[in-house]
Amino acid sequence: MSIIAELEFPPISHILEWKALFGSGVTAFNKVALVNFLAVAVTTVLFVVAASKKAMVPRGIQNVMEVSIDFVEKSIAEEVMGHEGKKYLPLLSALFFFIFFNNIFGVIPGMQMPATARMAVPAILAILVWVVFNVAGIKAQGLGHYLKGSLFPPGVPKALYVLVTPIELISVFLVRPFSLAVRLFANVLAGHILLVTFAVLAETMFTASTAVLKPIGVLPLLMLVLMTGFEIGVAFLQAYIFTLLAAVYIGGAVHPEH
Repeated sequence: MSIIAELEFPPISHILEWKALFGSGVTAFNKVALVNFLAVAVTTVLFVVAASKKAMVPRGIQNVMEVSIDFVEKSIAEEVMGHEGKKYLPLLSALFFFIFFNNIFGVIPGMQMPATARMAVPAILAILVWVVFNVAGIKAQGLGHYLKGSLFPPGVPKALYVLVTPIELISVFLVRPFSLAVRLFANVLAGHILLVTFAVLAETMFTASTAVLKPIGVLPLLMLVLMTGFEIGVAFLQAYIFTLLAAVYIGGAVHPEH
């Protein structure tokens, strides 16, 4: 058997499609749904446990959660929106932790599936952010002023509005949620495919009947270990970027002058 014949990779459907654990059709509950459920459960449990501890000197989970929430507050909410960012801290914290735990399941043995690698999850989160920043902008400025500020930016010559207004309409109300969803989806999916590729390549080489392939299997195994560490960083980074952009959009809608 030739070397090329032994290096047979599974079709892309084996990476992206998961059989239902139970149920069928729209009610099917598969691994992606399980990961989403676990991300919600872990986030909720961590917040509840941390809030239930009232120690003056935080330890354990309380300390981890206080540091994490402080990071979201100082590095995202207040950095982007100022003191008013505290109003949106619960939303931003929930987004950050939910996305992070969804992402991190991609490197957890036995799970190895980030739910954010399915477009539906980032799309729902992006739509949520879209609704929030539009409602926040309308509430802060009024519908007329919000639409005027969004579609007719100040400082632009009136003659250019015929070009600028359609661009702003598409950019603010269509491109923002689309890019927000695609950025998260594409980065997480790319990492997931890379991990699967190196894992399959290492397994194939170690179990190959061609003797020359067995020692070479160390190379994809090493890359798998390195990529796993890299994807842990990506899990955090993508959660941070999504939450940061959410704060930027909300802050921009509430305070257009900024």
